[in-house]
Amino acid sequence: MGTAAGAGALRLPGLHGYAVEFSPFCPGRVACAAAQYYGMAGCGTLAVLGQNEAGIVLLRSFDWNDGLFDVTWSENNENVLVTCSGDGSLQIWDMAKTKSPLQIYKEHTLEAYSVDWSQTRGEQLVVSGSWDQTAKLWDPAVGKSLCTFIGHEGVVYSTIWSPHIPGCFASASGDQTLRIWDVKTPGVKLVIPAHQAEVLSCDWCKYDENLLVTGAVDCSLKGWDLRNIRQPVFVLLGHTYAIRRVKFSPFHATILASCSYDFTVRFWDFSKPNPLLETVEHHTEFTCGLDLSLHNRGQV
Repeated sequence: MGTAAGAGALRLPGLHGYAVEFSPFCPGRVACAAAQYYGMAGCGTLAVLGQNEAGIVLLRSFDWNDGLFDVTWSENNENVLVTCSGDGSLQIWDMAKTKSPLQIYKEHTLEAYSVDWSQTRGEQLVVSGSWDQTAKLWDPAVGKSLCTFIGHEGVVYSTIWSPHIPGCFASASGDQTLRIWDVKTPGVKLVIPAHQAEVLSCDWCKYDENLLVTGAVDCSLKGWDLRNIRQPVFVLLGHTYAIRRVKFSPFHATILASCSYDFTVRFWDFSKPNPLLETVEHHTEFTCGLDLSLHNRGQV
């Protein structure tokens, strides 16, 4: 991946990063959702970062009165982002406009922990996941949620749209399951008992509509084929603490990256006999956010 060689750093004093997302429009532009005091108290900041010859620079920042735990870019406007917060709300921001959110959605009754913008063409939908054990569907043009998805028996830590199937998303939960949902039907489509521990993250393979990966508190990554969920198609071991986020590569069908409370970022190729490609140890604290660039192959 060549990640260790070209690493840049930017400090956000007093803030802890929870999520990072590359812009789908602007190469090298990254949004970071951050919180004070490890997200347990205090305020949150959305920081938009860019790259120039000097390294990583802060382009814009937006403050919120509670910790921000996740961020997603709009897929139809390069200046619009959505964040979610410890007060249960979602915020829509416009980089080209004021410091205040364009809209605030306050329906979750506990921390909103995950937010994602739909990946398939022809629809502009946002899904959120919360500690209130629900996922909610939003249209940014509508002032309230379109649907609430009920079924998880624990915190919903991760909600991720399929890049292949319109209206389909996955959720990962503290109830140890990975679940697949269809926005056209209210109930869950598929329940996968993925780990014997809380599942903190999931992602879809960009090259196979039936393949997902989960990362859990048991320090393992597992791959799941939706056509046969009796056992995982791969298990990746090496992290020493809970896996906080996992992402498939946009360029390679069998490569993925994970980050963990063990302070490391690891790169894997599940097709190889020795799947661990690289371990990056730049961070000195919990590593919570991770993304792979769509524009610059090998940039993380």
